[in-house]
Amino acid sequence: QVQLRESGGGLVQAGESLRLSCAASGVISMIKAVAWYRQAPGKQRELVASITNGGTTNAADSVKGRFTISRDNDKNTVNLQMNSLKPEDTAVYYCNAMSTFGANFWGQGTQVTVSS
Repeated sequence: QVQLRESGGGLVQAGESLRLSCAASGVISMIKAVAWYRQAPGKQRELVASITNGGTTNAADSVKGRFTISRDNDKNTVNLQMNSLKPEDTAVYYCNAMSTFGANFWGQGTQVTVSS
């Protein structure tokens, strides 16, 4: 199995930056992609950004140019650098790992709040 733990959330003002980290443990070798999702109050969970084992990245249109996903293989972490934050970025951010056989693993989430 895979365990994920997010960190780095907090309260910031609009225009500021935050860096989220997702630390993976367990059977790391079964992970083929890691993604960040977010869920705002009253809204569905949405994909923010993803990165595959091969390094291919993808990001939602709403965060392109502001958020960057990256991985540190030595530390088994995937980071989400969030710049120029907006109030509409306020949400609980979740780390997700997809295994080679299609299973999904989730972290507990970390709150990001952006004040105007």
